[in-house]
Amino acid sequence: MSSTFTPAPGGAPLSRMVLAQSRMEARLMLRNGEQLLLAIVIPVIVLVGGVAAAGRIGIDLDGHRAVDVLTPGVLALAVMSTAFTSIAIATGFERRYGVIKLLGSSPLPRHGLLLGKVLALLNVVLLQLVVLVVVGLVLGWEPTLTHPPRTLVGVLLAVALGTAAFAALGLFVAGVLRAEATLALANLVYLLLMAGGGVVLPTSTYGAASSFIAWLPSAALGEAMRAALVDASIDGRSLLVLAAWAVVGTVLTARTFRWE
Repeated sequence: MSSTFTPAPGGAPLSRMVLAQSRMEARLMLRNGEQLLLAIVIPVIVLVGGVAAAGRIGIDLDGHRAVDVLTPGVLALAVMSTAFTSIAIATGFERRYGVIKLLGSSPLPRHGLLLGKVLALLNVVLLQLVVLVVVGLVLGWEPTLTHPPRTLVGVLLAVALGTAAFAALGLFVAGVLRAEATLALANLVYLLLMAGGGVVLPTSTYGAASSFIAWLPSAALGEAMRAALVDASIDGRSLLVLAAWAVVGTVLTARTFRWE
């Protein structure tokens, strides 16, 4: 009696392992109440509250309607909240409980683990943007679409570079600090950048400090999103700033990240 069974020891292809890891990471993010608060609830509150407050106070945003300026800024805030704060906190506690060390000993290589995190992050960011775009449209947002291809390219570049920059910085923080310190620092940085980092409001509203704030990754992401969705243009300077932060964050993470 013959058999066609042929043993094939070894791990699954890298692409399949990375996709499986990314699906698990995305599910964990969306099931966590704190992550949902950062990813969806806070940005929605900022958008709705900001539009309502601007309407009552009569804030002038360079002649544009508040909803048209605030919506791109809140989209940028959503990217920052997930790419930096959420991934930093999640990775910090995974290090604390030995999850990353355990996964590092599995057939999934360490670079595959990080790639899975990035793919999960992009999926969550996409979900955030869809929800916030719907909320913005309900509030009366009218994005500038005089040149749709340019607007689309500008948004995609801003989201991609912003995600890369903040994810690299988030992994850097999570890789060098204890979980509790990462939790405190990530939330503090998030609040400071949301309030004064040029992400929700244009840097021009910060007066003399605008020249400094413009170099922050938060401001660069916010300005790039506003350029694409308010002016239908591509803000090359802001995109270069984001790319520089992405490179710096990646180098720092590669040199300092501790797996346990």
